[in-house]
Amino acid sequence: MTYTDEIKKHLSIYAQRHGDDRLILGHRLSEWCGHGPILEEDLATTNTSLDLIGQSVMWLKYAAETDGLGKTEDDMAYLRSEREFKNVLLVEQQNEDFAYTTARQFFFDVYDLIFYSELRNSTDETLRGIAEKSVKESTYHVRHSSEWMLRLGDGTEESHQKIKNAVADLWMYTGELFFMDETDEILIKEGIAIDLNKVKTLWYENVSKIINEATLEVPSLDTFMQKGGRKGIHSENLGHILSELQYLKRAFPTAKW
Repeated sequence: MTYTDEIKKHLSIYAQRHGDDRLILGHRLSEWCGHGPILEEDLATTNTSLDLIGQSVMWLKYAAETDGLGKTEDDMAYLRSEREFKNVLLVEQQNEDFAYTTARQFFFDVYDLIFYSELRNSTDETLRGIAEKSVKESTYHVRHSSEWMLRLGDGTEESHQKIKNAVADLWMYTGELFFMDETDEILIKEGIAIDLNKVKTLWYENVSKIINEATLEVPSLDTFMQKGGRKGIHSENLGHILSELQYLKRAFPTAKW
């Protein structure tokens, strides 16, 4: 499909945002490699990390192709500064403990599955392809994180308190998942992007169901929500992530492997 320069510009922004979400969350999960609570979960978490990073490659490759500046997906991942990353704040929050990682992943997974399910109807062939491939992985991710939400919430007194605290602390970062601006509005009119208001409604229904089953209290959507990530304003966490993620490429820019 042939797009105008304006549509290409917004399509690049759109792809970058969603690629950044998955790259940063994938990196966060990779920090559990070798440190999982049990061997099986160590492997499962690492596999989810690989899935998300694999998805980020597709998104960032498309972002690079549509911006027309001759960049590659590696340039997008390794050669941008903090302010140039547009991921939501939720995905850059620290692991803290396994309960925090579980709650953060659960919130994102439910959103991710609904997002990809809707994106399969995009008029853009590349985005449809990304969605078709990724929705299969996201289905597993939701099942896995939901099971851990139930296990921790309806488990011991200690596990219940830990996941309760994680839900309460991370909830304020969930609202940014449904952030929309001019880029979304323009692409929605073209049938390329999806309306995140619909995703938000379905997300809250699904999240509430699991939280209730986990014997936890469902927070309100009307509570204060942190934002800024989509505009490049991040917490200090992203700087620490990028110092690790980008070190090798910046230290040895001509290295090949």
